[in-house]
Amino acid sequence: MNPSAILAALTLSATAFAAAGAESISVVEPYVRLTPPGSRATAAYMVVKNGSEANLAIVKADSPAAKLVELHTHLNDGGVMRMRQVKEIPLPAKGEAVLAPGGYHVMLIDLKAPLKEGEKIPISLGFSDGSTKTFEAPVKKPQAQMHAH
Repeated sequence: MNPSAILAALTLSATAFAAAGAESISVVEPYVRLTPPGSRATAAYMVVKNGSEANLAIVKADSPAAKLVELHTHLNDGGVMRMRQVKEIPLPAKGEAVLAPGGYHVMLIDLKAPLKEGEKIPISLGFSDGSTKTFEAPVKKPQAQMHAH
């Protein structure tokens, strides 16, 4: 087999492997938080399920709705909750990653246009196996929060 044929076969195998990885991923109940007028950033939340036998991680995110998209979490820093960018979000084999307020989430920074309730925002997630999953997340108003007094 000549080197070009070997390279083509390896590329095809890697592409098939990445596609198989994405097919084992499902995104459940995604949504983007509606922002107040003038706000330039928001967050997307969802549950990402991994149906494969391999441990994966979400390693990147992208959306045409924002100039910058990052993976974030909230950390307790001496009793103060602070948002921090993370390099990846673990996605265990046959498990899930919960992206929810107060925890992991996808930040949409420097929005290109104001969001409208009910609008669907395309989001792509990239995984550690090289696969990607693209889906639409509806824009929703934040849930009313109950505060204990």
